[in-house]
Amino acid sequence: MADVVVLGAGVAGHTAALHLRRLLPKNNTVTVVTPNSQWNWIPSNIWVGVGQMGKSDVVFRLAPVYAKQGIAYVQAKAVGLHPAGIEGAADSRPAVEVESTAPDRQGESSTLHYDYLVNATGPQLKFGATEGLGPQHGHTVSVCTADHAVEAAARLAETIDRLRAGESQTLVIGMGHGTCTCEGAAFEYVFNVDHELRQAAVRDRARLIYLTNEAELGDFGVGGMTFGQNGFETTSELWTASLFREREVEAILGAHVHSVESGLVHYETLDGQDHTLAFDFAMLLPPFGGVPLWAKDRAGNDITSELFAPSGFMKVDADYSGKPYEEWKADDWPLTYMAQGYDNIWAAGIAFAPPHQISRPRRSPRGTVITPSPPRTGMPSGVQGKVAAESIAARIKQGPSARPVEASMARMGAACVASAGTGLRKGSAASMTMMPIVPDFDRFPTGRDLSDTRGEIGLAGHWTKLMLHHLFIHKAKARFGWQFIPE
Repeated sequence: MADVVVLGAGVAGHTAALHLRRLLPKNNTVTVVTPNSQWNWIPSNIWVGVGQMGKSDVVFRLAPVYAKQGIAYVQAKAVGLHPAGIEGAADSRPAVEVESTAPDRQGESSTLHYDYLVNATGPQLKFGATEGLGPQHGHTVSVCTADHAVEAAARLAETIDRLRAGESQTLVIGMGHGTCTCEGAAFEYVFNVDHELRQAAVRDRARLIYLTNEAELGDFGVGGMTFGQNGFETTSELWTASLFREREVEAILGAHVHSVESGLVHYETLDGQDHTLAFDFAMLLPPFGGVPLWAKDRAGNDITSELFAPSGFMKVDADYSGKPYEEWKADDWPLTYMAQGYDNIWAAGIAFAPPHQISRPRRSPRGTVITPSPPRTGMPSGVQGKVAAESIAARIKQGPSARPVEASMARMGAACVASAGTGLRKGSAASMTMMPIVPDFDRFPTGRDLSDTRGEIGLAGHWTKLMLHHLFIHKAKARFGWQFIPE
């Protein structure tokens, strides 16, 4: 018998828990620790953020799903790890310290011992990295959570009302810091907003601006892509720029937002110049950090820096030597997502520390880092959660020498369907595939296999996006046949 603890119930953690329960004999326990009571299909927050879906369309309660599946559920946040156990404790196994977020036990601390651990804690939304950023204490909205998206939709509706009344409005959408990730989400939101403005017949009075840390359009934090289409090659930069021109969306590239005040964004560009941009509505995403967790050895000495990078993400089987950009390789990226020095801990999804950026690193003449961080969302997160579950199941069934399952992002492909406006007849989406996610210039001249790296935009993409919304919620609810739906 073994006890498996999963920290986090996002795409990676929830996927890991469901597969663990499916793969393991019933005498083994699976426990999910998450501060949230609801699961959120985050990709569809974009549609909530423009008022085309409600919060209830993208969330559901976790407790009933876990109860039905036989998974223990602890509504709490993890605060620290004892990966070698606690000296003098009755249970000598490793442990995780948690703090309850349940309404009736708010703040209560407890210790959970484990045989295997999956760290899938996801991101810390670092709105505080930019002064004045964010929906709580700042001057901008967000679509990072379902509640954030509901607020964004309300603010957007107010802006559209002012446009209908004859006012001119400036809407700024994009990245709120030079090291942000999730450029794809900002891309989706700006074109969904454009779509809503056109549907409301007020687009002519709206100035719509995409503010991003990307040096080129179409970078998306993966260094851009070269598409192979009908025997020809084109770049994601040209492909994306054509959409910006067609929809009359302005783009400000290579920007680091250093502060926001009411109605004003202050930012620096890659040339080292400072700029100020006035706005009436702004949706700017925050940078991500690891969820704060400390780590202690058996005697209680701090070993946080051994398990976690300065960013707060967990170190895994990757090359963190800090090589110069010219020496970066696809093989630098993790294969198994096992924590360094511990063969019973995995970090999946956003929780693992990337060895380096995928996009070319850039700084302004003043030394400001203005480069997208690597995306680790959606499809790769689900795959990583599943392979962690498969590796743990193999160890439990076959013994500790069982070989862990591998899933390098430098060997893994990904598909992204980026909404550019909703509607069964008038919607559209940019559909992109890439193979691999992390470019490998030793194997492919362009870094990726041209036969599997493509981009198209149109109504069919919207139908695909809508289908995926319903499929993945069906999967996350562990309904009939869920295990046959790909990650």
